[in-house]
Amino acid sequence: MALPNAYAQYNNSKVLTASPAELTLMLYEGAIKFCNIAILAVEQKDVEKAHVHITKVERIVDYFRQTLDMKYPVAEDFDRVYSYLSQRLVEANIKKDVQILEEVNTHLRAMRDTWKEVMKLNREKGM
Repeated sequence: MALPNAYAQYNNSKVLTASPAELTLMLYEGAIKFCNIAILAVEQKDVEKAHVHITKVERIVDYFRQTLDMKYPVAEDFDRVYSYLSQRLVEANIKKDVQILEEVNTHLRAMRDTWKEVMKLNREKGM
């Protein structure tokens, strides 16, 4: 019982000490993880588990969309992508469609990888 508690404390500490960029990366990682779990749940015909995890991905995508700073022109592009992903997630949840979830996951991975690259470039520039 002590080990899971220690792991939870470590994760909590990791979140509390993370920079905004690291938190964004964690959210992308979480969305990808939940999408993977949803895919497995759909394949195993576990409708409830699929719904719960698709909903988690939806919440993360909605959070990304709500926190966009629209004073930057690129935010409009991100808004369109997040809007599209939200629509696809609703459709995937209704249909319990693995192909849609895999498509969403492909987009999430690409966005995560781009975010990692931005973080790396900012570190190199000393930002």
